[in-house]
Amino acid sequence: MRIGFDAKRAVCNNTGLGNYSRLVVDVLTEHFPHNEYLLYTPKIKHNDRLTELLARPGVTLKEPASRLGRTLPSLWRVGSGIVDDFVADGADIFHGLSNELPLTGTNVPTVVTIHDLIFRYFPDCYKAIDRKIYDYKFRKACENATRIIAVSECTKRDVVRDYGIDPGKVDVVYQGCHRNFRRRCTPAQLAETRKRYSLPSGDFVLFVGSIEKRKNAMLAVKALRLLPQEMSLVLVGRETAYSAVTIRDYVQQHNLAGRVHFRQVAFGDLPAVYQMARVFTYPSRYEGFGIPLLEALCSGTPVVAATGSCLEEAGGPGSLYVNPNDVEGLAAAIAQASATGELRDGMIAGGYDYARRFSSAKMANEIMEVYNKALHL
Repeated sequence: MRIGFDAKRAVCNNTGLGNYSRLVVDVLTEHFPHNEYLLYTPKIKHNDRLTELLARPGVTLKEPASRLGRTLPSLWRVGSGIVDDFVADGADIFHGLSNELPLTGTNVPTVVTIHDLIFRYFPDCYKAIDRKIYDYKFRKACENATRIIAVSECTKRDVVRDYGIDPGKVDVVYQGCHRNFRRRCTPAQLAETRKRYSLPSGDFVLFVGSIEKRKNAMLAVKALRLLPQEMSLVLVGRETAYSAVTIRDYVQQHNLAGRVHFRQVAFGDLPAVYQMARVFTYPSRYEGFGIPLLEALCSGTPVVAATGSCLEEAGGPGSLYVNPNDVEGLAAAIAQASATGELRDGMIAGGYDYARRFSSAKMANEIMEVYNKALHL
């Protein structure tokens, strides 16, 4: 089978949609190496995390073939230019990995992965023009796709309800996480990482993700005031105006500067940071799936997350969940998960067990099943 991908995010993004895009190519090339994988990108950009994938047999990075496509790469990606290219290359199927498909349509079977419709539920987190563009593109992709992959049951429900899509057209395929999160770091690696990022020497609660309003890191900061003084909070992720002003101001006003640490961590060092954390917390108000929860479970770190979207799907029955407005509840859950004893041991063991169901083989097989459905409709 010759499979084409919209690989813009795989090439240009190092978080979120980029991670998912590279993961799909990773698991498919690992478990179905006989196929050909054509990665279409509006521009070539060096990305160390793509190098290994491009070295695998059958994987080819494709730029716009026409001069017009190279001159207007954004239009090429959403219009007939990319369609002409993957048709000319003999693609059997085309997969939009990041919520989009070409708007012009094609006779080649298509699959689109929809990650979330968060912009519809938290409009204040997006510019008005961006909401309109996303809504138009995502709706058209869902309507035009031969099959739709949703990354969670929550996202499937949103797609069916908001866009009027037949639920029989949508398959839920959970994503896994990078294999490095399943590997135990040596004491030397942990010590080196702690020193490199000046992480607290004692116990700390970890949050990983963009530090923006929707992800609700403020709840963790407020909960920290109710936890023992020796407990710290490490916030790993891209800072926004919300973190730079709202959270940092709160930290200063409540004398938490010595306990709240903002860090940017290289992807390769994240497993060590997860493994050093006493508890991982993710009080996000809404997610499409919540991959950091799975990364924490694979790292042997107990998870405390928020109710209200899909996080129970990612964290499983062994994790603890609280209302995203409940400061006292979050503090109590973190205290429970951090205390040495039967509950914590059970959360760690249960987390490892639950994470096994998100294997690369399962993800690859389920994606291939979706492709086969699309090809045989």
